[in-house]
Amino acid sequence: MKNPVGILIVDDEKDFAVGLARLLGREYPDERIVAALSGHEALDFLRNGGFGLMLTDLNMPGKDGVTLLREAKEEFPDLSVVMLTAYGTVETAVDALKIGAYDFLTKPVEPAKLFQVVERGLERSRLLVENARLQEVIAQQCGTHELVGESKAIVRLKETLAAVALSDYTVLIRGESGTGKELVARTIHKLSSRKNRPMLTVNCPAIPDQLLESELFGHVKGAFTGADRDRKGIFVTADGGTLLLDEIGDISPGIQTKLLRALQDGEIRPVGSSTPISVNVRILASTNQPLEDKIKGNSFREDLYYRLNVLNLNVPSLRERKGDIALLAHHFLQTACKEMHAEPKKLSPEAVAYLTTQPWPGNVRELQNFIRRLAVFSSSEIIDMAHIRLVEGLDGTPGETSRELSPYKEAKEKVVDDFTRAYTEELLVMAHGNISEAARQSGLSRVALQKILKRLNIHAPQFK
Repeated sequence: MKNPVGILIVDDEKDFAVGLARLLGREYPDERIVAALSGHEALDFLRNGGFGLMLTDLNMPGKDGVTLLREAKEEFPDLSVVMLTAYGTVETAVDALKIGAYDFLTKPVEPAKLFQVVERGLERSRLLVENARLQEVIAQQCGTHELVGESKAIVRLKETLAAVALSDYTVLIRGESGTGKELVARTIHKLSSRKNRPMLTVNCPAIPDQLLESELFGHVKGAFTGADRDRKGIFVTADGGTLLLDEIGDISPGIQTKLLRALQDGEIRPVGSSTPISVNVRILASTNQPLEDKIKGNSFREDLYYRLNVLNLNVPSLRERKGDIALLAHHFLQTACKEMHAEPKKLSPEAVAYLTTQPWPGNVRELQNFIRRLAVFSSSEIIDMAHIRLVEGLDGTPGETSRELSPYKEAKEKVVDDFTRAYTEELLVMAHGNISEAARQSGLSRVALQKILKRLNIHAPQFK
């Protein structure tokens, strides 16, 4: 269930509360904006639902702003709270930040600053709503061997996999290191008619050439020094099932020749034997190398390439599916906590926004490893930017942790802006530049989306 986004204003001065509500109403005509005149009344409004952002005065009779903050955050932990304070009580407002307030404003409130803070608060609430939605998606689609993602690129890959799995043809799986090629192969096997038979994987570069032939095709007793008994190879062991040849581009010309014969004839010959053995194995091969260049350089057989490349799948890099980073991060954190037998942890909206702005040259594998480190080194239930900086410091080169940091609010605003830009551009790509369709897909009103586009100087027509 999605958390609603609305604005609740709390101040015992009626004229101020109503005036502030009217001012925000003109700026955010699609938001539900309500004024409460006491802390007790504010809690009643919150319990009836419909609010993601609360602006509350600090000094109020009965239940003051700090007490309201504590009680509201206890019942509604995802509520974004902005404290309103006079200049003389700024220290108290800072203390409020320590116990959960999102930001604070000093009275008299300047409209430009007010709109800036409210916009940030609303975006944070939307991020929290999106986090909740992602958790629902994870529960629905994330099994141990499932491809996680909703981006156009990954949806297209999933649709292609479903078709590829129905056949028995050889598949060449291509993609950068860390994109999940082995996971794609396992998914093909799981969806195929061979799913109840074994699937085996050979990491070709990890096995010396002199041993790889025996590993693949087996050997007979006495075939070479140390061969004191017959040994079945992986082809025979995988008979009836699926065999993944991982990083096929690294096998030697000699092994390529024998592999070509196996693919052509459906037969293998153990080392030292003159008797062929028929096998029924579906071959999947993966590579992060341009095999066409290796063919030109005479280091990969062209005929083997065409035997492997009957069906071709390209696994997108993480930069091609930035919209999936948040979903993947939640999934990996959930998985890491289970692996560690630890209590579940969550990523703060700011942490998620930051993760979506990073380049991740190591793709999904790099992101997964980073999330695992976060799970290990974060003792609290909520993982925030402080934990991310800690892990970055542990990962960094000497002296990196001493780099100069921007002020907290400035750094936070940049992270949120970067996330909003990446999300909005991905959204416009999917909607082909149609603002109404983009608003529908995102759950934002057309007016709110147009304000974001204007603030970030993004022009929708260029995405058509």
